[in-house]
Amino acid sequence: MSNLIELQNISKNYGKDSILSNLSLTVKKGTAVAIVGDSGGGKTTLLSIMGLLQNTTSGKIFIDNLDISSLSQQEQAKIRGNYFGFVFQRARLISSLTALENVMVPAWLTQKDKNLEKRAIELLTHFNLDHRLNHKPGELSLGQLRRVSLARALLLNPPILLADEPTNDLDPALAKSVADCLLEARDRGTSVVIITHDPVLAARTDEVFTLQNRQIYQVQH
Repeated sequence: MSNLIELQNISKNYGKDSILSNLSLTVKKGTAVAIVGDSGGGKTTLLSIMGLLQNTTSGKIFIDNLDISSLSQQEQAKIRGNYFGFVFQRARLISSLTALENVMVPAWLTQKDKNLEKRAIELLTHFNLDHRLNHKPGELSLGQLRRVSLARALLLNPPILLADEPTNDLDPALAKSVADCLLEARDRGTSVVIITHDPVLAARTDEVFTLQNRQIYQVQH
């Protein structure tokens, strides 16, 4: 099974503070990976670097065997749009748009098939949100917001899905529902990387890594 993401000797500093140090990690195609560790340990920074949202201080990133370190910001943005779907801990939905319109945003931004509304409705229906299509974020619960965010991330069938604490603050039933959706994406061939404090979710992934003291280690699983 080939690697879809490969980080080689990644370091990240903020001024004199070292967040990540000489860290290497690979994510294979069609697998789900959990990254665990203490709060404030750099997990979200690592996920942002992986998704080309932040630059590294040093080291190389390969996406589908392409070294992106020499690419321009515009070229990296194109790779990001073609390869990644993001599920943030905060849903980051647009308050003036309905749930359905928020899910459609990636199609509008990338100028891809404008007829994706049917798929957007199917995703929201799959997440039991068919009765909330025309509701705006202020009218939705935390669990509903998280599922709208997940539907938005899945709309374009990204090869890589990055999720930051997707089950945080959800009750057990909703947490299981969100976890099921993430792992269904894995089963369809998407590589899924999840930052989580949820041991139940981590146990359901293919590989678990812990981020400690700016380094990453594989956990027996």
